[in-house]
Amino acid sequence: MKKALLVVNPSSGGEKAKEYEKMIHEKLKTLFDEVRVLFTEKAGDAKKFTREAASSNYHSVFVMGGDGTVNDLARALNISLEPEKAIQNLSIDSFKSIDIGKINDAYFMNIAAIGTIPEAINDVESKKKTKYGKLAYFISGLKQLIDTQSYTFQLNIDGQKEMIKSSTLLIGLTNSIGGFETLIPNAKVNDGKLHFIYLKDSSLLDTLKTIPDLLKGIEESTNHLAYQTCEKIAISLVDDVELATNVDGDEGEKLPVRIHVLPSHLTIYC
Repeated sequence: MKKALLVVNPSSGGEKAKEYEKMIHEKLKTLFDEVRVLFTEKAGDAKKFTREAASSNYHSVFVMGGDGTVNDLARALNISLEPEKAIQNLSIDSFKSIDIGKINDAYFMNIAAIGTIPEAINDVESKKKTKYGKLAYFISGLKQLIDTQSYTFQLNIDGQKEMIKSSTLLIGLTNSIGGFETLIPNAKVNDGKLHFIYLKDSSLLDTLKTIPDLLKGIEESTNHLAYQTCEKIAISLVDDVELATNVDGDEGEKLPVRIHVLPSHLTIYC
């Protein structure tokens, strides 16, 4: 008997959330023998539910979330961002294996970010993220951008050690990050690589100079930012300060961290 779990964030999806929930539930009942629906109430619930589903031999897990990581992954997999269309097109006969990133003992499927702007995003309350979406991130990031702070990082990239100074480090797995569909145009969901970017900035002016490169899409290093692919990267701070990571839009562990890619680790219906 094929069982499926549907995990729903009840605060996402706006006024039509209940309608979408009913639509996906009805769709899944045509594909599986049993469908269980669980609603998140606090941080960590989704992780708990999915772990329990895995240990209970559920065939598949589906997540109904907000407009952040879920939508970036949908863009990378060419899944419609229109909920009705995405639900109608769902087929368990169409799937793809994707890479997953591991950062210390946690996992991510889109991006791990470190530095000034990611630190600002960590300070955005969950309610504001849900209510204002990208605007909440933009306002918080803009406030922090005015007071840009650079850090000295010690890196170990695939065994090669390097010291850099930067305000922001990004480690991506897909081409679509933060709603920008071509931020890393060469990144594929199953290329077995981490895509590492850092800004070469030590002032607000330096940071502003990186914006055209970011908007154009990053295929190689420039005068204002560095880009390379790797399989493993260890990151620590030379300075005696604390700095938390931002993992798929939520606050992650503080530095130091070790990150590596798990190639074709998760199967996604698309």
